[in-house]
Amino acid sequence: MSLSNGKNEASLASSNGGGGEAFKIFVGYDPREDLAYEVCRHSLLKRSSIPVEIIPIKQSDLRKNGLYWRERGQFESTEFSFSRFLTPYLANYQGWAMFVDCDFLYLADIKELKDLIEEKYAIMCVQHDYAPKETTKMDGAVQTVYPRKNWSSMVLYNCAHPKNRALTADAVNTQTGAFLHRFQWLEDQEIGSIPFVWNFLEGHNKVVQNDPTTLPKAIHYTRGGPWFEAWKNCEFADLWLHEMEDYLNQAKKESAN
Repeated sequence: MSLSNGKNEASLASSNGGGGEAFKIFVGYDPREDLAYEVCRHSLLKRSSIPVEIIPIKQSDLRKNGLYWRERGQFESTEFSFSRFLTPYLANYQGWAMFVDCDFLYLADIKELKDLIEEKYAIMCVQHDYAPKETTKMDGAVQTVYPRKNWSSMVLYNCAHPKNRALTADAVNTQTGAFLHRFQWLEDQEIGSIPFVWNFLEGHNKVVQNDPTTLPKAIHYTRGGPWFEAWKNCEFADLWLHEMEDYLNQAKKESAN
């Protein structure tokens, strides 16, 4: 089954690093945030020293293929609120793969994150303690508060771990938001922790002066990014806009060839 957005993802991935099997990165895709997806993808490919395969999780493709039939709930701010949990299934329950929201900007080599993997865990993520103050986010979507909020926005999945077999298409379409977003198919000790700089929440996490361990490696514009008019002046907007220009210039060169 293809989840491609029409571009040759594999060939792009193979041009950015050495040999070996490509690390699969599934990115949540929403048509309203197409540019955010492209910039996220660009930032990953540009900095990666290992081969990566970037696959957009598009709800329209999943529905066509009979893998997603869930009705959209009132608190789903994006099209991938629940489809993200198909990651192990889409990776054929093999190896490690990553899911990430499209509103991320990568500033470091994804190899550094992959090197943090510990085989004993079923998943690994940044374990935020986060309660947003805003009542809305992005383009007016309702902001919700729940335990383990934002944990599921960037997850390394040990797809072959037997516990992740629970994430079937049927489960993803029928289980509650609490079950999925709080990782209730797992025990606490099966969830590994990643440094917060890999899911650095704009407007929440802070860079501490003279402490390089607090410098973001991946910025998450969870409230809304510069591709939305209301968030064009958010923190780190300049970094995202610079990456956007770089992406557009590259896309222009490719279309001219």
